[in-house]
Amino acid sequence: MLELYQMEHCPFCAKVRQVMEELDLDFVSRNMSKGSQKRELLRRLGGKEQVPFLVDTSDQNHVVMLYESNDIINYLRKQYGT
Repeated sequence: MLELYQMEHCPFCAKVRQVMEELDLDFVSRNMSKGSQKRELLRRLGGKEQVPFLVDTSDQNHVVMLYESNDIINYLRKQYGT
């Protein structure tokens, strides 16, 4: 499963969402607005409250967690591109 932790009006998050849609990927979008208590989850998962943050649990033996929109996009294209 792909989970994207993001904010609606963040241009870096929008860039990642666009690529995910282009690749026709199913994903769960988790909105993490500034000041939200949900941001604690980001800190627990990846160590920072930064978005976008991708969690890919498609391979249970190798869970992938990535920050940085360009790193996420490169990963998605390599992993799921046709």
